[in-house]
Amino acid sequence: MTQVSTFSLGTFPKQVKIVEVGARDGLQNEKNIVSTSTKIKLIDMLSEAGLPVIEATSFVSPKWVPQMADCAEVLKGIQKFPGINYPVLTPNIKGFQAAVAAGAKEVTIFAAASEQFTKKNTNCSIDECLQRSDDIFRAAQAAGIPVRGYVSCVLGCPYEGKISPAKVVEVAKKIYSMGCYEISLGDTIGVGTPGVMKDMLSAVMHEVPVSALAVHCHDTYGQALANTLMALQMGVSVVDSSVAGLGGCPYARGASGNLATEDLVYMLSGLGIHTGVNLQKLLEAGTFICQALNRKTSSKVAQAACKL
Repeated sequence: MTQVSTFSLGTFPKQVKIVEVGARDGLQNEKNIVSTSTKIKLIDMLSEAGLPVIEATSFVSPKWVPQMADCAEVLKGIQKFPGINYPVLTPNIKGFQAAVAAGAKEVTIFAAASEQFTKKNTNCSIDECLQRSDDIFRAAQAAGIPVRGYVSCVLGCPYEGKISPAKVVEVAKKIYSMGCYEISLGDTIGVGTPGVMKDMLSAVMHEVPVSALAVHCHDTYGQALANTLMALQMGVSVVDSSVAGLGGCPYARGASGNLATEDLVYMLSGLGIHTGVNLQKLLEAGTFICQALNRKTSSKVAQAACKL
C-alpha cells in the first residue's frame, strides 16, 4: 500500500474572513467616473451577499484619484448592516479627519516594501510614509478607531523588480508595532508564485503573528488563487478580493485586477471552508457593476455561470 502524503490535509483554516475591496481598490482604476448611486448600490448588494468586511471608499485628494471625490457621500449613503465593517482608506491625517467626520468606524493605511513605488504612489519615502501613518495611528487611538494596514509590492515591484522578504518584514513589523490590528500583504502587480509567497510569509510570520496577517493577490500572471491557497495552507485566514475581479493599480501599469471574490468563494466552498458569503447574491453584485461599467467580468466563476 502506498503511503498517502498528509501534506496540507487538515491544515486549512475552518473559516476565512473575506475583505471585499472592489468598491475602493476595484473602482479607483476605472477611467470613467462611476456615479455615487451606483457605488452605494454595489456596496449594499455586497452587504446583502454577506461579506463581513467591505472597504467602502478612499479619502484621498480628488486631484490624485478623481473617482473617489464622492467618498463622504458614499460612506454616508450606504446601508450599514449589523456585523459588517466598512473600512475606508486614509492616506494622511487630513483624509483621516474627513473620514471620521463622515462617520468612518475603521480606517486603513498604506505602506509599501518598495522605495520607488512609495515615491510614485505617495510622493514620499517609506520612512516619511510611515511617519504619516504614525500621525493617523495617534489620532485613531485617541478616537478609538481600529486601523488596518496594507503593505504593497510584497512579491515584486514594477520599478525595482524583486523585493526581498527582509524588506517586507521590516515594513510589516513597523506598522504592526504602531498598532495595526491586521496587515494585508499585497502582491500589487501579481508577479508572485506560490514558492515566493511561501518564502515571504515564512519570513513575516517570524515577526508578526499569522493571526494578524491577510493576503491581497492580483491575478496579472494568473497566480492569485494559487498564491492565496499557499497562504491558507500556512495559516492565513483573511483574504482580500474584489467582486468581478475589478481593479489593478494606477501606479503599476499592466497590473490586472484583483483576485475575483466569486472565484475565491467558489474555491473556499469546495474546500469546506466557511465564509458566510452567498455566492448567488455575490454573482448578482458582480453582474450589476459590470453592466454599470459596460465591461466583462474577470471572474472565471461568473463567466462559467453565464454559460451553464
